[in-house]
Amino acid sequence: MKKMLLTAALIAGGLMSANAQQAMVQPGFFDNWSIGLDGGVTTPLNHAAFWGDMRGVVGLNLKKQITPVFGLGVEGAWAVNTSSWRGQIHSTTAFDSQYVGAFGSVNLVNLFTPWGEEKNHVFDVEAVLGAGWGHKFENKNVVPDWNYFATKVGLNLNFHASDRVTIALKPSITWNMSDAGVNQSSAAYNVNKATFNLMAGVSVALGNGFTYVNPYDQSAIDALNERVNGLRNDLGVAAAALAQSEANNAQLAAQLAECRNKAPEVIKTNTDQLSTVRYVNFEIGKTNITASQMPNVAAVASYLKNHPKSKVVIKGYASQDGPVDVNIRLANERAASVRNTLINKYGIAADRIQAEGQGIGHMFEEESWNRVAICTLDEPAKTTTVIKK
Repeated sequence: MKKMLLTAALIAGGLMSANAQQAMVQPGFFDNWSIGLDGGVTTPLNHAAFWGDMRGVVGLNLKKQITPVFGLGVEGAWAVNTSSWRGQIHSTTAFDSQYVGAFGSVNLVNLFTPWGEEKNHVFDVEAVLGAGWGHKFENKNVVPDWNYFATKVGLNLNFHASDRVTIALKPSITWNMSDAGVNQSSAAYNVNKATFNLMAGVSVALGNGFTYVNPYDQSAIDALNERVNGLRNDLGVAAAALAQSEANNAQLAAQLAECRNKAPEVIKTNTDQLSTVRYVNFEIGKTNITASQMPNVAAVASYLKNHPKSKVVIKGYASQDGPVDVNIRLANERAASVRNTLINKYGIAADRIQAEGQGIGHMFEEESWNRVAICTLDEPAKTTTVIKK
């Protein structure tokens, strides 16, 4: 019997390891216990009337589920004293026999189920093997009580009503392995010394159930380690860049202090450069030229027509509002909008126009003014500069 239980445990463990998709966290000692109450009928198989010699039986069991497949437990069963056993000597107690023993169970459904998926089963089947102590209560005035070694084999047809409650139908056979009333006897499986038992039971799970985690992937861990090392290197580079920036800031601070100590200079510039620069402003998020800005485009077109050799450079800008990539697109499209208007509306040759986006503008303190396309003509007026110290 011991070898049978060990063999069943090894088979269960081996198949579960082969099928496992998850790793099971080692459960604690008080996890996966259950306690159950059983009730049913028992009848002898020794050429007696199967139904006529049947009587009630009650039982208790305490079980520890070692793995989702293999469990160990102890149980007791007591047959109710009845006169239905014809030709028998009846006990003077409420029970006429008892069985107390240990058992091992193998869940035949979970045996072929990957770990973690057994929680989805509403119904499963367990094979049960047990051995223990049998006791026969006799009428002490006629025959003394006697003990015997017993073995048991059966099935548990389990219905899991909830995570905690299991209802089971339990057919089994129990053998008296010794010769009653004989001091020296040999163990043997004899159907005439066996009883058939059919019990229904309910059990309640105690403690925590099995917990599973996904097994780690060594390649993923190696990739994470490589990424961590890369981030460490980046941190070193960033630290060096920060140190260089601090040095540059110190140098700029020294230059600023030097400039502040210099005598003030007044620079006056007389220029008519504004006559060769025109601004086309745009609404936020827009690239179309409004009617109010069209005269500025017309002024650029007029200049180009009056100066056939002149060219224009159009630079589009956007304000800092919104995402950077959107602002870059707006700047490009604003420059292109002015260029296309000069070509399509005023007939200016495309080779006389250079248009490009400059991204976010910082020319004006008023942020909305930076939503602009600046048109610069290539023939600026003369500039006179007077410098006084």
